[in-house]
Formats: sequence, C-alpha cells, structure tokens
Amino acid sequence: MALTGIEIFKLLPKTNCKKCGFPTCLAFAMKVAQGQAKIEDCPEASEEIKSKLRDAATPPIIEVQFGTDSMKLKIGGQNVLFRHEKKFLNPTVLALEVADDDSEIETRIDEVLNSSIERVGETLRIEAIYLKNRSADISKYRDALERILKKAPQIPLILGVSSSDIAIDSLSILKGHRPILHGATAENIEEMAKVAAKFNVPLVVSAKGVEAVIPLTEKAKALGVGDLIINAEPKSIGELLRDNTFIARGALKKQIRSVGYPIITFAWGKDDFYETIVSTVGILKYSSILVLKRTLPWKNLALFTIRQNIYSDPQVPMQVKQGIYRVGEPDDKSPFIVTTNFALTYFLVKGEIENSKIPVWLGIMDCDGLSVLTAWAAGKFSASKIAQFVKESGIEEKLNHRELIIPGYVAMLKASIEDKLSGWKVVIGTKEASGIPAFLRNYVRSKNDR
Repeated sequence: MALTGIEIFKLLPKTNCKKCGFPTCLAFAMKVAQGQAKIEDCPEASEEIKSKLRDAATPPIIEVQFGTDSMKLKIGGQNVLFRHEKKFLNPTVLALEVADDDSEIETRIDEVLNSSIERVGETLRIEAIYLKNRSADISKYRDALERILKKAPQIPLILGVSSSDIAIDSLSILKGHRPILHGATAENIEEMAKVAAKFNVPLVVSAKGVEAVIPLTEKAKALGVGDLIINAEPKSIGELLRDNTFIARGALKKQIRSVGYPIITFAWGKDDFYETIVSTVGILKYSSILVLKRTLPWKNLALFTIRQNIYSDPQVPMQVKQGIYRVGEPDDKSPFIVTTNFALTYFLVKGEIENSKIPVWLGIMDCDGLSVLTAWAAGKFSASKIAQFVKESGIEEKLNHRELIIPGYVAMLKASIEDKLSGWKVVIGTKEASGIPAFLRNYVRSKNDR
C-alpha cells in the first residue's frame, strides 16, 4: 500500500542533511509520496527502511513501457480516479488489429502509418499494431511479423498468440523491440508467464470478469513477470464500464495490488459507429490500450479528440508554443496576424486561414493559454506586450510591409500599438474566427489595389 508523505517522513532519519537534494526530510518525503523522488536518494536511510518505503514510489496502477527506442509508449501509472483530482497520465494507446492470414497486411499497415493528424499543436496517431494469430500457424505468423517489421520497423507491437512456441519464435526475431505478449489464460498461464519472464516483456492475462483475472495476475507475478496488463473480456458496454471501474477503484481506492495494472480493451461492434461508441467508453473509463478492428478518418478524429481532451490537464489551459507559424507558403508580402496561444484559438484561427487559401504569417503570443478577451482583461495581451512580441519575433526580417492584423475584440489597442511600434500600421481583424476567410480575401484585394 502506498504511504503518504507524513508516513514516509516518520520513517526517515530526520537529519535534514540535504544530501538528497531537498532542504528538509519533510520536503523529500512529500516528493517520494508523489513519485517525484526515489527513496534510494536518501543516504541516511537504512536498507530496511528503504525496502519498506519503495512502495511509496510505486503508483497504485503500475506504469508499463513497450515499443521501440524510437517509439516508446507508456501506459498505466495512474494515481487518481477522476480527472479533476489531477491530470491523467499516459494517454490511451490506440492499436489496429491485423490478422496474420490477412491478404492485405500492407494496406492495414498503411492505415496506421497514415493515421497521424495535427490538432491543437499535437501530432495524434494510431500508435501500435496488434498482430493476431488467427491462422494458428507458426510460419504464417512469422511471415506476417516480418512483413510488418520490413514496412514499419518502428511501430510498437502487441503479439496476439496463445501458443508459447509461437510466442518464443516471434520474440526471438524482435531485436530492438519490447512488444506486449497477449494470450495468457487460465489454461496456459504458466507457459506464457515463463516466456514473458524470459524475454522480459509485458504480459496480458485474460479471463471473463475481474474475479477470474485476479488469480492469474497473482500467479504470473509469482512466476516472475514484472509488467502485467489486464483483459477482463467485457462483451457489452455495461460490462466494460463495470469491469474497468472495479479494476480502477480496486487499485486506486482499495490499494488492491492484484488489480493494480493497466487495462487492455478490444473494441467490438456491428458497425463502425458502434465500435466508436465502445472505444469512447474505453477511453473515458480507464482503458490503457484500445484495439480497433478498423480505422477510418472520421473515427480516428473522434477518438483522437476525446483522448486529447480527457488526458489534458484540467488545471492548465491548453496552449501552444509562442512563435511565428507559417500557414501555407507565406512570402514577404503575406499578411501578418497576431493572436494568443490558447490552443483552441490557434486551432480555429489556423483552420480558417487554411480555408481562405491565402498564405499567412501567424504570430502566436504566449498569454498563459488564455483566450483573447481573457488575456486582454488579465493584462497579458496588452499593447506593450504585443509590441514587444513583434519586435523580438524576427517577423520584420520576413516582411517588406509593416502591417499587423489584430483580433477585432481588442480593437481598442490599435492606437497604443501603433505608438509603441514605430512605422507599423495596425489593422482590425474579425471578432470571430469564422469571418477570417472573407476578411483575408478583402484585405489582400484592397492591399493589391493600393
């Protein structure tokens, strides 16, 4: 059971020696409880105390890593049940199921490779491939695995096999990979656990319902498997919601170590819409890995958006990095627009600029992730700060004109900005992003008529 900071402090030597890098033992204890420091950093603590306190640095749901050096994924690591308590860690990994006897394996791999989109300053994608041994043939499975490695050597893998022989054969050729091994059940738990322990890979244990899963996790742990993942095999949305909630509450609220592992969910459905609904429930309710039967652009966008929202920090506004962004292929005659770095503002403004088909230099100013009016009211999007941003951004070297477009909501700043930016003319833009395409077309037309 994880200890609180005060409980850890009571066991420390309380010398305040500062050798751990913190000013007091209490400060160090608090960091250990939060998982931000290791008990080994205390040179004064005895081995007995260190052994007792190691659990304090282990989250109730363990963190598991898999993948390749270039695409290493983390799952689990959660320490809160609800998003408003603290930011959720390690977003749900989306994986595409590929069968080893599929005649279009390359096409399926392309679906994964071409799934990435940019949204609110983040690149979102399908991150992994679940290779299912549908043929039950070791040679077919090896061939399919080699085809994936040839076309997408960096993609993290989940091996869907129930035969220890096929598992050993597959793991033997995966150099530079740490895949997940899926396929341990009550019937083969000993064989699969020994394989997972030998190759030091995460193991998925599957059984119908939470109560049936617990003996398997305990047995696999006893056989030396360090990283486990749970599959409670729900067959309805109700079962998915129930099982995932029981697992999460058992680990986080009751500190039951037997269920303190990430959850994998296999989405199902009679059509793509229903599968999307199932997937949404999985993302919202604690699934660490979600395996999809099919990917489609609209489905990807829906799941990416839901995942991005639920795994954002509710205490920190979503924001993008300050800088000058190229939208299209702007040149020295292109318009220059300035706005705040609130992610939604950036996303909407950039999208409407792209709709206008007019290349633009887009200046994104750091306002702590606040929207235009909120940033203005807080004094973070003021005339002096806008002028300073323009001067320091280097935009003057990119333009042969000195015209700055500001949001219509802060039209009152026009004169003050022009006073502080000598030689610049300030143009009042639109209040709403939806008006940007028409505004830019009229702006470029009138500018060419001068």
